[in-house]
Amino acid sequence: MAKSEKKAAAKSSGAAPAGQDAPAASNLKWIVIGAVAIAALVGGALYWRGSDNSTAGTVRPEKKDVPVAELMAPGPLEDIALGQADAPYTIVEYASLTCGHCAKFHTNVLPELKTKYIDTGQARLILREFPLDGLATAAFMLARCAGNDRYYPMVDALFGTQQNWAVQGGDGKEKLFSIAKQAGFSREKFDQCLADQELFDKIVQTRKIANDKFGVDSTPSFFVNGKRLMGDHKLADFQPLLGDAAAVEPASPDGETSAEPEGPAAQ
Repeated sequence: MAKSEKKAAAKSSGAAPAGQDAPAASNLKWIVIGAVAIAALVGGALYWRGSDNSTAGTVRPEKKDVPVAELMAPGPLEDIALGQADAPYTIVEYASLTCGHCAKFHTNVLPELKTKYIDTGQARLILREFPLDGLATAAFMLARCAGNDRYYPMVDALFGTQQNWAVQGGDGKEKLFSIAKQAGFSREKFDQCLADQELFDKIVQTRKIANDKFGVDSTPSFFVNGKRLMGDHKLADFQPLLGDAAAVEPASPDGETSAEPEGPAAQ
């Protein structure tokens, strides 16, 4: 049986959130039942269910590079890019808004990456939703509801305040609303966004495709023109994949939060 995912909840000790190994990708069967799923999401809980009966003899997808055509094929949600459309390198990131390692990347590494590669037209970044729990799903829904022009500012705000709202228990929704309110959301708009079944389904499907087809099982996970990034996601790890000839130290596998949403999340 898959283990319950450890949340990226703010703790009094200030310790970084942790994760664990994921189940076989084919073990994930998404069961979303109309209003029941939405009610669970709004309440801060989401159940990711697996089916053991249909997966006997299946193999977890190998972590390897992905053909660019497959990676960039249109998905359930429109890709929102940060940077120029004609940039020679495209960085695709799969992240969860409740992932501590993802927040660390966005606050500490992305500004450097943006200055050196994105703002200069050498690369563009596409963030794709890979929520690890119901609260992360709700947060991504709010970022989408903010509109394409405000998607990344909303994501930045959510990552920057993660320890304030990504908490266990029923307070998560209200703390998330307090962040959304600063971004211009009224209570009505907030509730309407989280009740959007179609958007909810598309985020779930985006995650499923990443897991099933591309072998994504931890966050953050990166692909640079289809090449899977290994290492702890520092600027030096991106440089050789972005045409930078500068010597870098060998990559290490640290710095990922494993994805295993099974059972109630963000409660």
